[in-house]
Amino acid sequence: MTDAPAIQVRDLVVGFGKKTILDHLDLDVKDGEILGLVGASGGGKSVLMRTLVGLLPKRSGQIEFAANGASDRRWGILFQQGALFSALTARQNIQFPLRENARLSPQLLDEIADAKLEMVGLAREDGDKFPSELSGGMTKRVALARALALDPALLFLDEPTSGLDPIAAGEFDALIRTLHRTLGFTVFMVTHDLNSLQAVCDRVAALADGRIAAVGPLSSVLRSDHPWVRAYFHGARAQMLGLGR
Repeated sequence: MTDAPAIQVRDLVVGFGKKTILDHLDLDVKDGEILGLVGASGGGKSVLMRTLVGLLPKRSGQIEFAANGASDRRWGILFQQGALFSALTARQNIQFPLRENARLSPQLLDEIADAKLEMVGLAREDGDKFPSELSGGMTKRVALARALALDPALLFLDEPTSGLDPIAAGEFDALIRTLHRTLGFTVFMVTHDLNSLQAVCDRVAALADGRIAAVGPLSSVLRSDHPWVRAYFHGARAQMLGLGR
C-alpha cells in the first residue's frame, strides 16, 4: 500500500430528484489498500460505489483514477447477492467479461475460467453448475471469480458477506485478504459487517449525512466524535466484538 491515491473523489454531489444523497463528498482510496466503507442503511454507500464505476451520474464534483486503474477493463465488480446470470453456468458467468473484452479461443476461455474457480477455492466441476445449484457461499465465490476474470487493478465489492452465515463470511473475508496479498489489487468494499472491518480492511471510511464523517485505520475511526460513528462503533454489537472499549 502507498499513499498515492488509486481513486480520488472531490466535492462529489449525487442525488435523485430533489433529494441529495452525496453532499460534496471527498475521499481518497490509496493504491494497494483495502478500504471499507460503512454507513447507515439507505445512507448512500452503494450509491457512491455505483457512481464511482459509472452506473449512476453525478451532479457535480470530480472522480479521478490513477493511471494503472484508469480503464474500466482494469476494474472488477462484485455486486450484492452476486448478480450471476441465471441462464449461464458458473464457468460461463466467469467467461462473460472475457468474451466481451477479448478474442480468445474456447479452450483458453475454459482454462482461464477454471483457473479463476481454483483461485477462489472452487473445483473445476463446480463450473458446470447453474446459479440455482450453488449455495450462497459458492455464489459469492463465483461472482468474485468473474470480478477477477480480467485481472483487475481495482476491485469493487458491494456487501460481499451479506447473506452468508458467520463461518462462510469468515472464510470469504480470509479469501479476500489472501487474494489481495497475492495479487496486490486495490479494494473498495461497501460493508456493514463489523467482523470484515476488523479482519480485512486497512482503513475504514464512515459515510454519514452525505459526507465522509471519519476515515483512517479502524483504531482512529473509533475515536471519532461524530454521533453516527460513535453510535455505530460503540453500540452493543460492536461491544460484543471488542470494539469501542
